[in-house]
Amino acid sequence: MIAGAKYGHTNLIADDWKALSRFYQELFGCIPVPPERDFKGPDLERGTGIHGAELRGEHLRLPGHGPEGPTLEIFNYNILKDRSGVAVNRPGFGHIAFVVDDVPAAREAVLAAGGQAVGEVVTLTNALGKQLTWVYVTDPEGNVLELQSRPR
Repeated sequence: MIAGAKYGHTNLIADDWKALSRFYQELFGCIPVPPERDFKGPDLERGTGIHGAELRGEHLRLPGHGPEGPTLEIFNYNILKDRSGVAVNRPGFGHIAFVVDDVPAAREAVLAAGGQAVGEVVTLTNALGKQLTWVYVTDPEGNVLELQSRPR
């Protein structure tokens, strides 16, 4: 095991990092962690392998984990690759999950804020016999979110 390992953050690359940051703040209560990031120069180019790279954005404290909890890092590069379509079954990063009180209401809030539907709200029974209600949606930039309620 790697000594001192603990989860730090998840990164989203955005077309409009400020708008996407507002979405996560307004809908999920994420809190900005200053300062805003503004990186460029040879160290960033070497670290990313992207000649001419410039990077702007911020970290958002995720809800429910206190002041030292993990963050959602929302950045924008001045040089962006084209995005492929939404697919929940693509290998690699799949989705970010938020636990909510009311999955259908949270789904409607995400859709009203510019997100898109992926699947339908379903309730499954887990291996412990408890029910889990969940749905996949996207944020306004097409990143997949899972909205779920904890089993009762």
